[in-house]
Amino acid sequence: MSTIPTAQHDAVSGADDAEFDARFAPIFERIAAGSIEREQNRELAYEAVRWLKEAGFTALRVPKRYGGSGATLPQFFRLLTRLGEADSNLPQILRLNSGFIESRLESDDEALRERWLPKIAAGETVGAAISERTASTHNSVTLVADKSGNGWWLNGEKYYSTGTLYADWIDVAAHDGADDVRVVVRADAPGVARIDDWDGFGQRLTASGTTRFDSVHVSDDQLLVRYKASEPRRNTSLTAFYQTVHLATLTGIARAVLRDGVAFAQSHTRTFGVPGRSSPRDNPLVHRVVGRLASLAYSAESITASVARSLENAYQARLAGRANTDTYIALDIEAYQAQQIVIEQVLEAATLVFEVGGASATSETRRLDRHWRNARVLASHNPAIQREAAVGNFHLNGAASNERFSLTHSPSELGRVATDSAVAVNG
Repeated sequence: MSTIPTAQHDAVSGADDAEFDARFAPIFERIAAGSIEREQNRELAYEAVRWLKEAGFTALRVPKRYGGSGATLPQFFRLLTRLGEADSNLPQILRLNSGFIESRLESDDEALRERWLPKIAAGETVGAAISERTASTHNSVTLVADKSGNGWWLNGEKYYSTGTLYADWIDVAAHDGADDVRVVVRADAPGVARIDDWDGFGQRLTASGTTRFDSVHVSDDQLLVRYKASEPRRNTSLTAFYQTVHLATLTGIARAVLRDGVAFAQSHTRTFGVPGRSSPRDNPLVHRVVGRLASLAYSAESITASVARSLENAYQARLAGRANTDTYIALDIEAYQAQQIVIEQVLEAATLVFEVGGASATSETRRLDRHWRNARVLASHNPAIQREAAVGNFHLNGAASNERFSLTHSPSELGRVATDSAVAVNG
């Protein structure tokens, strides 16, 4: 699908990379072939998700002993970038599923790994129901114990429910009156309603809209964890991991911009204002534009690959018992710094591409505008300006980021928590 040069990665198996490429490249090509039509018709990507499940893409990071492929983080993010190049909706659709796997790998709870990782290896996926529209830090979804002692009942509504329409399970943030809790329920369970009402101007096919829970039964073995949502995230790579999914998706967009810009210039026969030049591909100004697009894509990919290597190093350090708080603080700062630059570069590329063809490049049949719209929506998640301030505070004062994983349920905590960062996992 693409001959764009690839940023180099350290310590990955060439044989494994070749095997992954052979398995997934044809699927990425099929996904890319239908991307404009899906965009034009708001056609949800059920078929594309099914192809990825059947090929094992959704279980790349699941260790082989649980039935997955055991891909390293650099391998995973390289492939995720290629998927983003094919259609940027797909990495975001699968973002919570990817993070759910990483959460299980980072946890010390082997029973949860044994329960969930084989399901994902078998092709089942997990979507998200974490955030709400009502307030940035308020969790209104309740989990109430059944009076007979037979499990729990889940009630409430979530928004930004990325991937739920495509998922088999939904990871839900709730509270039981005393604790914040995470539970996993069947996406097709009685009382679950998934609604495609996401109205963003980009990433339109991610199913990031409403999910309602009306007396949904939750068994004890569907309870994942109890935690304090008001406490900052510490000693975890998940903050950086979730951000790197966005970085890889944005990098995929940059590669797609270059691909489409080159294809336009090579196929077009009309140029403007350059005597003796009959095609954009012979226009030295177009050469400059394409050169800039290639450089921006290369830079974004190199930065994303660097963060992926750091994630792998932190993962290996954790396995070896060498990781500490400083490991994860440094990892977060690296991801935040990458976020600032990759966003700027990809948005520049998605605007600059129109210079290869003038007005004809704006034709709706080409849908080049989708690249900017999708990149802009991705850039609006986990606000970059907030992350930039966190980077500055770290370098000036050594202060760690105070981001939280979920929504608090205690009204007494709202005033304090609202002044800090409370970015949900599907932000």
